[in-house]
Amino acid sequence: MIQSVLVANRGEIAVRIMRTAREMGVRTVAVYSDADRAAPHVAAADEAYHLGGSAASESYLRGDALIRIALSSGAQAVHPGYGFLAERSDFAAAVEAAGLVFVGPRSETIAAMGDKTEARRRMASAGVPIVPGTKQSLASAEEARAAADSIGYPVVLKAAAGGGGKGMRVVARGEDVASSFEAAGREAANAFGDGSVYVERYLERPRHVEVQLLGDQHGNVIHLGERECSIQRRHQKLVEEAPSPVLTPEERAEMGTAAVRAAQAVDYVGAGTVEFLYDGGQFYFLEMNTRLQVEHPVTEHVTGLDLVEWQFRVASGEAIPWKQDEITLEGHSIECRITSESPFDGFLPSTGTVRELSVPGGPGVRWDGGVARGTEVGLFYDPLLGKLITWGPDRATAAARMGRALGELELGGIRTSIPLLRRIMAEDDFLRGNLSIRYLEEHPEILVAPDPETHGDVIALVAAVLEDRARKTGTPPRHGGRGRDLSNWQRGLLP
Repeated sequence: MIQSVLVANRGEIAVRIMRTAREMGVRTVAVYSDADRAAPHVAAADEAYHLGGSAASESYLRGDALIRIALSSGAQAVHPGYGFLAERSDFAAAVEAAGLVFVGPRSETIAAMGDKTEARRRMASAGVPIVPGTKQSLASAEEARAAADSIGYPVVLKAAAGGGGKGMRVVARGEDVASSFEAAGREAANAFGDGSVYVERYLERPRHVEVQLLGDQHGNVIHLGERECSIQRRHQKLVEEAPSPVLTPEERAEMGTAAVRAAQAVDYVGAGTVEFLYDGGQFYFLEMNTRLQVEHPVTEHVTGLDLVEWQFRVASGEAIPWKQDEITLEGHSIECRITSESPFDGFLPSTGTVRELSVPGGPGVRWDGGVARGTEVGLFYDPLLGKLITWGPDRATAAARMGRALGELELGGIRTSIPLLRRIMAEDDFLRGNLSIRYLEEHPEILVAPDPETHGDVIALVAAVLEDRARKTGTPPRHGGRGRDLSNWQRGLLP
């Protein structure tokens, strides 16, 4: 068993990994940038080492420095978390070459799945259904136009070397293909260092459903059920849940079997995810994420398994002890991503100091956070501050608990996604499970900022609470130019 690990990441995922490591008796080594000197993940580790400047390129993306610190600290393994270098095959190969254990799949697997066109070719060969489109990158705008005309509009141009909505353009007319091809290529080159683009049919209103996989070094691969991740903005997930409220048991088994075939086609080891688009009873391969997912806690809740623990065990050579029919799902779990963005202002990023932080509790409530009171939130990294997760014996209970927990969550000092998430939890289509990746487009009313004139009583109540707290603590109340500044107060009282 691995005895020590360097966590090559920051924020909530670094804290999450360290918690399981501590339970397993594994020594943890943290790294931090200039901006993260006082970050919670630094305090959570047994040891911590300065990595570099605040920008990711000066710190968390420096693979050579990470490996050097791992070796000098005596770490046996490197856990990449997600984001940064987690899906960089060259980093995984360098970790392996240094004699360290990479807590994830083999570098060859990451390389195969990192190229989206290569992934599409492999999945088609393995009998996994793919969205109609090209299986190779497009050489020119003219080639893109010819392919799009053949597929039929609308189509989507997508970066071959990455995901997350970057390097992606939806095209409804042939005359727009050339400009969209150039724009997608530029964005892909800036984001991934590779401007290659391919084209596939654009499904108008699919659901985003993904299957959690676990593979070991002995050739065993199982799936741990699916997650619904349809509520997104600009292809970034906001709310995830397990299981999907729409799949039948037969569809769940069929999709899980396809995901296992996909993993077996690339000799997958570790925790990974196959993402599908589900539309009208049909599902299509979207991509494979060769890492732990942000939304992994909902799978942990319904299976009772600690996925980070099993990442460590599989990386240490242990065999998966279960057969597929021994994996059962119990109850329902929902996760909301709490981000430093203003949802009523086009999701503009918000910066500042976390002045208030009080997390909810009670049955079936979990908080995976990467900030603390006093944390400075800047623009250097992903806006994810933490994740609120609930579980219940059924979906209605999990949703009700999430609504209650969001109301209890206090995160003041910066604008966050909390008010929007509260609205989603109370919205009829969400409660009925009527979801698609166009959920926000179809519900524009929940993105409209509340009218302060209609919420004067609530604002007065919040002001009174703050005044009372100030008197009790002896802290002078903060005022803006037009009276008390409540713009950064995020207790979830406003709808």
